[in-house]
Amino acid sequence: MLVRIVRMTFRKEEIDTFLSVFNEAKKHIRSFEGCNHLELMRDMDKPNILMTYSYWDSPDALEKYRHSELFKSTWAKTKVLFDDKPVAYSVERVQLVVPE
Repeated sequence: MLVRIVRMTFRKEEIDTFLSVFNEAKKHIRSFEGCNHLELMRDMDKPNILMTYSYWDSPDALEKYRHSELFKSTWAKTKVLFDDKPVAYSVERVQLVVPE
């Protein structure tokens, strides 16, 4: 499984616009083939920094999404709202620590 984290810094006046874009797209992203989980998080100290956190079956599943019309249209609406360049990480879980 691949975990994708995308950190995005928005202009403060565009946060509500982004939240609308995200709310419009989230059910479609979550139901995209290969996506198992999607959530949105906000930095507690810098509220204009938001991050998506998603699980994908494989790198190929993520790439299929990144080349889809859903991604292209959502990203086009999102990237114009940025205050800084986004940072994305594709990682794999090495170990899951659960309480004993």
